[in-house]
Parts: sequence; C-alpha cells; structure tokens
Amino acid sequence: MLSKMDKRNLSVVSEFMLLGLCQSWNKQVLLLLIFFMLYLIIVSGNIIIMILIITDSHLHSPMYFLLANLSFVDMWLSSVTTPKMITDFVRENKTISFGGCMCQILFVHFVGGGEMVLLVVMAYDRYVAICKPLHYSTIMNLQKCTGLVATSWTTGFVHAMSQMVVIVQLPFCGPKEIDSFFCDIPLVIKLACIDSYNLGILMNADSGVLAMTCFILLLISYTYILLTVHRSSKAGTSRALSTCTAHITVVLLFFGPCIFIYVWPLSITWVNKFLAVFYSVITPLLNPAIYTLRNKEIKNALKRFRSYYLHSKRHINA
Repeated sequence: MLSKMDKRNLSVVSEFMLLGLCQSWNKQVLLLLIFFMLYLIIVSGNIIIMILIITDSHLHSPMYFLLANLSFVDMWLSSVTTPKMITDFVRENKTISFGGCMCQILFVHFVGGGEMVLLVVMAYDRYVAICKPLHYSTIMNLQKCTGLVATSWTTGFVHAMSQMVVIVQLPFCGPKEIDSFFCDIPLVIKLACIDSYNLGILMNADSGVLAMTCFILLLISYTYILLTVHRSSKAGTSRALSTCTAHITVVLLFFGPCIFIYVWPLSITWVNKFLAVFYSVITPLLNPAIYTLRNKEIKNALKRFRSYYLHSKRHINA
C-alpha cells in the first residue's frame, strides 16, 4: 500500500480516456448509425412490452408482471452505457469524468446484479406454474411477486455498493486510458496506483459468486421443471419446453458474457469488447424479440392494442 507521503504526492485524476471500440473514423461513423438504430429498437421494444402488460388486462398475471420488470431492467442496463458510446463515436477526445465513471460502475452492477436475481425469480415462477399449477395463484400472488422483485433490486444494490466502497477509495495518479467504451471494474482497477492483482481477483470473485450462484440455481430450476413434467406426461414435455425455451435462451445470452467477463476473464481485448457489447446492447435487444416472437398472448395483446389505436384514431377523425 502507499505511504501517506506517497498519497500526498499523487495527482488527482479528474477524468478517464475511453479508447472505444475502434480508432478508424469511417468505422466509427458506421458503428454510430448501427448502435443508434439498435438503441432505438431496445428502448421502443421494451417500452411497448411494458405498455402492453400494463394496459392489457389479459396480461395481468405474475409471469407478465415479472416480464415487464425484466423489460424495464434491460432498458436501463443498456441506457447506462450505450448513449455515451454513441456520442463518443463523433468525439475525438472520448473522456469521462471520474464521477461519471464511478456512476457507470455503480449502475452497471446495480442493474446487472438485479437482473440476475430477477431471472431466478422468473424461473421460480415457471417452476410453480408447471410443477404446482393448482397452488399457483396462491403462491404467486401480487404481494409475493412484489416482494421477490424488491429482493432482486435490493440484491443488485447491495452487490453494487460492495464494489463501490472499495473502488472509490483507490488512488489514481497517472494512467487514465480505459481500453473499452465504458468503465468497468476490471479495467478501472488496473489504473490504480497500487498492486491491484489480488484486488482484481477479489472484485471479480464478488461478481463471479453472484453470477455463478444465480446461474446454478437457474440450471437446477429448469432441469427440475423439465424432468418433473417429463415423468408426468409426454404431451406436457412439449408444453414445458415451449414455455421455458424463451427463458432459457435469455438466461444463456445474459450469463454467458457475464461469466467470461468476471468468472473466467480473458486477456484478449477484442473479445472483452465483444462480450461487453453483447452484455449491454445485444441481450437487451434480443429479450423483447425472444419473448414477443415466442409468445402468443403478447402477439394477441399487440393486435388488440393496434385495433384499439386504429379504432380510436378513426373515431377522432370522424
């Protein structure tokens, strides 16, 4: 650790330099257009799902209540990093203030940790619906659902704060280039003016334990669901697969990058950037598509909403 004299001699770093995804101007213009369109789709897609679930009485059930929360979380997760990345494509100096960097770390881990637990809650909901259908309305009542969602947010907040308490106290004295498009703990720790190797392992372990615990719980839950239904009836197996495939796909898309970033980190820069893009942009983009394309009730709700909108428009024009 640094002595008091050393700490007094350190210059305070007020900002960091983000190197972004690439250095070529032509590529950055192309990426600007691509990610701007993707971000619009993420925001609009998740907002549409939330509006449908809130306004359509046919979707007022625990599964769709949790799905609306997932859409909100996905939209927030993407919004923490994507707008900054888009604006940086047209900037020569891609800087971020020290406070802005700390806020990105806080909200990425707050929202990301909350989403991990929320996916476990959604698996529990499917377990009750498929394995204990007669008790579903009793077990998964509104009070229980609200409590489980609150637990996911609380877990995410505690996880994020456990990281921030350590990060904000680190001394930063000189190096300030972050080879990514947003601030994340493994990259920021490397810039600290201390031997950060052991600290990096500890911080990755913090995120890794949460990620692996949730991932293992999810694997156990969905395995148990499918095995239970398979024993009861062959027809039930296809229904369970149809119900759970969307959930399992989202789980794999979300946890895959997280595990390689925090549990088994790779030292290949372009791979780490790809995983970061996948985690913060691609997954929030695919979630609405996966649930909408595979869900008849959402499709029917969308048709009802469209019919109601067109009918109201004709009535106003008349």
